[in-house]
Amino acid sequence: MRNHPIIVQKYGGVCLETAAKIRAVARSLADLHGRGHRVVAIVSAMGTTTDQLIQMAYQVSPTPNRRELDMLLTTGERISMSLMSMALSDLGVPAISFTGSQAGVMTDDSHSSARILDVRPIRVREELDRGRVVVLAGFQGVNPATREITTLGRGGSDTTAVAMAAALKAERCEIIKEVDGICSADPRIVPDAKPLRRVDFTSLSEMCFWGAKILHFRSVELAQSQDVPLVLRQWGGVEHSTQVMKEVAGMENGKVLAVNSMARIEHVEIDCNDLNHGFEKFAQHLKQNSLSWPQLLASHFAAGKTSMTVACDAEWLDALLRTLEHAKDLRTQRESSSSVSLTCFGGVSSALPFRALQVLGQHGIVPDTYVLSPHTVSLFVPVESREAAVKALHSLVQQA
Repeated sequence: MRNHPIIVQKYGGVCLETAAKIRAVARSLADLHGRGHRVVAIVSAMGTTTDQLIQMAYQVSPTPNRRELDMLLTTGERISMSLMSMALSDLGVPAISFTGSQAGVMTDDSHSSARILDVRPIRVREELDRGRVVVLAGFQGVNPATREITTLGRGGSDTTAVAMAAALKAERCEIIKEVDGICSADPRIVPDAKPLRRVDFTSLSEMCFWGAKILHFRSVELAQSQDVPLVLRQWGGVEHSTQVMKEVAGMENGKVLAVNSMARIEHVEIDCNDLNHGFEKFAQHLKQNSLSWPQLLASHFAAGKTSMTVACDAEWLDALLRTLEHAKDLRTQRESSSSVSLTCFGGVSSALPFRALQVLGQHGIVPDTYVLSPHTVSLFVPVESREAAVKALHSLVQQA
């Protein structure tokens, strides 16, 4: 098997939420293995297991220790990997499961949102060469200096899959979800959202950064930098997919590809002398409370205060707000808001921000901030207006 091509497949939690679904995925992996491929399967936790574990943590402690929270959350993927390996063995397919640390996923020491520093897949290669299907727990790794188990943050299984595919020089990395590849909007909000069959790395990275749930934006950046062939497929016997490419030819400049959103954004105000001083205080606050850095969306200094606009998963944001209740120089600046973002191919046209504001104004929605990048126009709106804003702005996708 040593010279056979390697395919890495990552399966999301909905694809694994029942024993029947796990057996169905196992049959698909067995078929792939039977056709001569060396197969690595990255698995997420079953269904809503991670959410349930987080709820349990907060039932026993209002401020769970971040190290222990990582120890707890990694059990979800370990359950999936063990059951998948059992299911494969029951089908007569030789298989073995590994945790992130056993697979050689080396990270920094940041609990809850660790970054991968290196992948040393020694045992993975050995088992692939023996003809086994290797099942890996996504979302987790180990810090080589401290030997502490870490997690990569929500969506981290995507990053595990891409990093492993890069280290193994896999023929391709397939991210398998319950939805039809990448769409022009969240189908749960916009039922007539269009599937995108080809998308370039830059556009996809922008879409994921600004809230598209299909992939973690760090995994897209990693795939682009490591030149990993990336395909997103829908699970369930439907041969629909999205091919991620370096460049997509034939698209006109400024075409609106998609509208995405973040449901919750928090705003922090810091008493300080200047912007640098504000960042220093925020970094110190995070360190004191064992919180990793969030996505920083915007920041500015005025009148002795630095304002920061941040996003992360709900558990992290809730933890941050609890720490701010007892902080001296830091506080919430205002109520939570949401973002809606238009991602464009080939660069944002100069008129697009104005067009977006006009469309929202026609629906009685007034953003208070917009953030511009070469490929994305993002507007911050009230939380209660988020879904209406997504539906309204999707008209610009349809007209493009």
